[in-house]
Order: sequence, then C-alpha cells, then structure tokens
Amino acid sequence: MKIAVLGAGNMGLSFSKSFLKYELIKPEHLQLIVRNPSNISKISEDFPKSRISVFDEIKELDADLIIIAVKPQDFQRIAQNIPFPLKENQMILSIMAGINIEKIQTSLNHPLVVRAMPNSPTLLGMGITGYTAADGISFSQLINIERLLNSTGRSVYLENEALLDGVTALSGSGPAYFYYIIDAMIKAGIEMGIEENLSKLFVQQTMLGAYHLINNSEKSLEELIKDVASKGGTTEAALKTFEENNFKEILKQGILNAEKRAKELNR
Repeated sequence: MKIAVLGAGNMGLSFSKSFLKYELIKPEHLQLIVRNPSNISKISEDFPKSRISVFDEIKELDADLIIIAVKPQDFQRIAQNIPFPLKENQMILSIMAGINIEKIQTSLNHPLVVRAMPNSPTLLGMGITGYTAADGISFSQLINIERLLNSTGRSVYLENEALLDGVTALSGSGPAYFYYIIDAMIKAGIEMGIEENLSKLFVQQTMLGAYHLINNSEKSLEELIKDVASKGGTTEAALKTFEENNFKEILKQGILNAEKRAKELNR
C-alpha cells in the first residue's frame, strides 16, 4: 500500500511513524505533504527515506490511501485548492474532528471516505480511535484501515457516524481533561508546601496506580471511591467539596460542549 498524508502535523506524523514502526508500509511508499516548505528539512530528519512534498506543487498523487490530517477549519480551503486529481480507486481517511463523511465526499467529489477520530496518546502507540466508513467501502478495505489504526493503539468501529462527535468530545479531547485535573492536583500539593517535582511524582504515580486498579478490579467506580473515602475522613472532605460545587456536573457539561463544538465544525 502507498500512503500520502496531507497535513504533516503532530497527528499526521505520529500515524506515519506507527506505520513504519510496525512495517505496515515501506518508507519509500510514504509521502508526507506540507503547506509550508520550511518544514521539509525538519521532517526529513525523521523520515529520510520517504517523500516530502509541498501541497501546491503536486500535480499527481501516487497513493492508494490519502490521509487528511489538517485542521478542520482549514479543510474547505484546502479542498477547493487541491492541485491534483483524485483517482477513482483512491481511498480517503479523514482524521479531522467534526467534518462528516458527506461533507468530505461533496467537497472532494469523491465517494470512498473513511472517517476516524484518534487522540494524542497515538504518539506513544497507546491511543484509541473511533472510526466509521461510507457506503461502498469493502470489508477488505476496512480491515486494511483497521490494521493501520491499530498500529497507533486500539480502534473501535462505529456503524452510527453521529457517535463520532461524542467520541471526539470523550476520547479525542479527553487527555486534556486529565491533564487539567492533574495540574490542579500538583498545584494543590505545591500550595501545601510540597516541592513541585515531588508533588508531580505523587500525583502521576497516584494516577497510574488508580488506572491499574480500575483495570484489574471487578468493583464499580462507586465501590472503588467508597474504599478510599472512609466516613469522616480526608477523602470524604474533598469529595464533599466537589459535590457542593457541582464538579462532576461541570465536567460533564464541558464534555457535552465539546461535542456541540464538534458538530459546529461541520457547518
């Protein structure tokens, strides 16, 4: 398979690195497409055997799969100015937030579109990607796409495309929610007099341990919380403050607003 990645930013490059790491494609069969020529030399250091091209200078694209990894806000402008014709058998894999399959098909005048929503841990091969496909994509083509997506972590096929906006809000944006909470915990540690690096260590290891407990325990989240929050204790004092300030509701509303924004990106 020959793959072209349109938009060699963090996500496009992390996908490309995973494909090469697991030898799903040959380096010479990978083409990275940038809009800014000044980025070429830096990208070439990580992809010495792959072809790196400037978007405006491409007259023909020799690729079986074209991955669109640009910002959704830039898609319409790029779609209107594609300098090369799309071939009938080329597949499009979009990893843009919000832009639905129908809009991609219409904008590119091309039917073979798969839409996926990865998240940033794909950089470490620990991401999760929800994906769905247009009518006309064969089972074997879908299996090939899934193999590529699984090289970046795990993937989940969704028959209902509308759910991808929820996936965007939940897992696509999700890492930032955890970073936000962790940052608040570290700052609380500093305020209590714990040195920053030590506060960071306590919080990060606590997060890691909690993750493994969730994965290895048969207890529900409510039961795990009760295990820590003894009556009249320190944890109960913290949880009471969270409840009094509607922290859970605020967090939930933020995620619902992220889904709303994903839907707005398609307009």
